[in-house]
Formats: sequence, structure tokens, C-alpha cells
Amino acid sequence: MKHTLSVIVEDESGVLSRIAGLFARRGFNIESLAVGPAERVGISRITMVIPGDNRTIEQLTKQLYKLVNILKVQDITNIPCVERELVLIKVQAFLTTRSSILEIAHIFRAKVVDMAHEYLILEVTGDPGKMVAIKQLLAQYGIVEIARTGKISLTRASNVNTEFLRNTLNKENLVY
Repeated sequence: MKHTLSVIVEDESGVLSRIAGLFARRGFNIESLAVGPAERVGISRITMVIPGDNRTIEQLTKQLYKLVNILKVQDITNIPCVERELVLIKVQAFLTTRSSILEIAHIFRAKVVDMAHEYLILEVTGDPGKMVAIKQLLAQYGIVEIARTGKISLTRASNVNTEFLRNTLNKENLVY
């Protein structure tokens, strides 16, 4: 199972290196990593997606707390959250296919951030599933390059689990 960890750290040089070293020494892979300033000056938030069972994640959390400059570690995997990623996709866009690509971009609320005679660069934000879906649709046109951020996430103050609501509404709207 993949777990999402939100780690609050002091914004000091070497913090990320120590965290990466901890994971490397224990043979764990970080599938996604996003780091940026948090709500207070001098504090950063690191969002990591890590494969592992609950016991493994619990052990990693304890090890993270032993590192200097770690203020808070939270496994937010099963907590209602807002999750987003950003992806830039450069796709071949000949005159014959450009309108189809722009239609896909419109449906996914992607922005065209660069246009050339034979290429478009699209900016897409959303949940990880949206990124996979648009990538699959654009693959038939020829994806030239992709740059994708790691997942960023904040827990919902409302505690409303939109994934749960989405699944519940989908079950209620099934046609028999």
C-alpha cells in the first residue's frame, strides 16, 4: 500500500539530505516527493508518497522523529485531504490534430502555456488519477516530454472525505 506522509521541518540546509539518507539506509523508495515553504517563515512542508505496510510506515515515522530539524510527521493516507499534482506535457500538435488536443485540454481544464507550429505544452493540475487519464489520452498524439511534480496535500479542516462521497454517490447512481 502507498502511504502519504506530511513532514514539517525547519528550513535548514541538509534536512532533505538526512531524510533521503534515512530512507536509503533502510532500502525504502520514495515514489513522490514535494518540498516547499509552509505557513511560517523558516518552516517547510515535505510531502512524500512511500510504499509499505502500516508497521513499516510507523517505524519510519519513529526514525524521522529522531532526526534533527523534524517538527511533525503525519501519515495522512486515511485522513480526508485535498491532494494535487502539476504536470507539464509537451505534445505533438499538427494542424490536423491540434483541435482534438485542445478539446482534451478543455475537458481536463488544462492550460496551454506554450504553442509552436508542431507542439503544444499543456499545464494540468489535479489529483493523480487525472494526470494518468490525460496522459493516456494524449499518448496517441505523441508525447514529447513530461515534467510532473510530486503530490502535495493538506488535511481537510471540514473532515469531509470527498473520495468516500464520490464512491457513495457513484453507487447510488448505478443503473440496474
